[in-house]
Amino acid sequence: MRAPVLFFQRRFPMSEATSAPLDVLGAVQARYRQGARERVSELCCPVDYDTSLLKVLPREILERDYGCGDPSRFVRKGDVVLDLGSGAGKICYLASQLVGREGRVIGVDATPEMLSLARKYAGEVGTRIGWHNVEFRHGLIQDLRLDRDALALWLEQHPVHSLADMDRLRTEQERLRQEAPLVADSSVDLVLSNCVLNLVESGAKQQLFQEIERVLRRGGRCAISDIVSDEEVPEHLRRDPALWSGCISGAMREDLFLQAFADAGLHGIEISAYQTEPWAVVDGIEFRAVTVVAHKGKQGACWEHNEAVVYKGPWKQVVDDDGHVLRRGERSAVCRKTFELLTREPYAASVIGVQPLVPIAPADARAFECHGTRTRAAEETKHGVLRADVAPGTEGCVSDGACC
Repeated sequence: MRAPVLFFQRRFPMSEATSAPLDVLGAVQARYRQGARERVSELCCPVDYDTSLLKVLPREILERDYGCGDPSRFVRKGDVVLDLGSGAGKICYLASQLVGREGRVIGVDATPEMLSLARKYAGEVGTRIGWHNVEFRHGLIQDLRLDRDALALWLEQHPVHSLADMDRLRTEQERLRQEAPLVADSSVDLVLSNCVLNLVESGAKQQLFQEIERVLRRGGRCAISDIVSDEEVPEHLRRDPALWSGCISGAMREDLFLQAFADAGLHGIEISAYQTEPWAVVDGIEFRAVTVVAHKGKQGACWEHNEAVVYKGPWKQVVDDDGHVLRRGERSAVCRKTFELLTREPYAASVIGVQPLVPIAPADARAFECHGTRTRAAEETKHGVLRADVAPGTEGCVSDGACC
């Protein structure tokens, strides 16, 4: 049974603005160090969780949870899950129960105090669940290659006292990124995040979305719950450290938030949840929680296999992430890559896949002519093989002779 969903509106006081460069990471870590020690209510946006999954969690984790959505509901059995900004570990421990014994869950967080709290209960919670498949790693979510625990161990043995030492530090950082990445390329089925992307400084957000795409396997997906704004956040709010760490100043405008997934090469981007009433209003700008789901795997070569898709409606036409215009009821010619893409999630319920009567072997396929959208004629789909004439009523009937 799920708890009721509650929404509220909060108006934040602002700190004195400063023209000095803002240390976003420092401001965020200071706020979440406090959040690891005691509950900070202004970081919370009430969320509807599956209460049956909360029973294994200790009170300390429940009280130190800060989020704005429940991306864990997109977890599937057997998944390898990565939670960005895992905090006290709540979403990771929920996901652990959902992926089952064969799945695996990785939490990444930048605040040592939050990592310590999450790791503190790993053995206890795993025993309650029945398996131990959760681990917590120290890193920045916009730089998922760099293992900050490994780097800290290196620094203990190689302290920095000079410019030459700094050069050696940069070399070691790059070595760790390449030879021992915190999260490897194409290693994750599902990337989750709960109200954390907005805490990353604006200049690093493009890299953050690229990192999400990098670690996902082809066919993988992400489910991101975050705070977005209905207007661009002005510079004077972006200079306020309290509003940064409070999930306000770093919020992306809602349309640009979705565009960032597309710019990273993801597709099938969909708003799964949208908070109608704002969570906070600052200077007249509304901030609200959304959950966005996106998929990886639209890249690849285009080969002609005489396949088509029919868009069912209800819109007169739609445009996919590769620019194909699919008109309702028409057989749109597509390449093999697009055919396979559009006949699986999240599109499958909206299209009908039409395969040729005579399949074309991969070795015989020619390059698909990507010159905009065209209709696939029925004769082309049949690939020159005509179906034998069938008189009405001679097939497709049930045993008593009554046709459907």
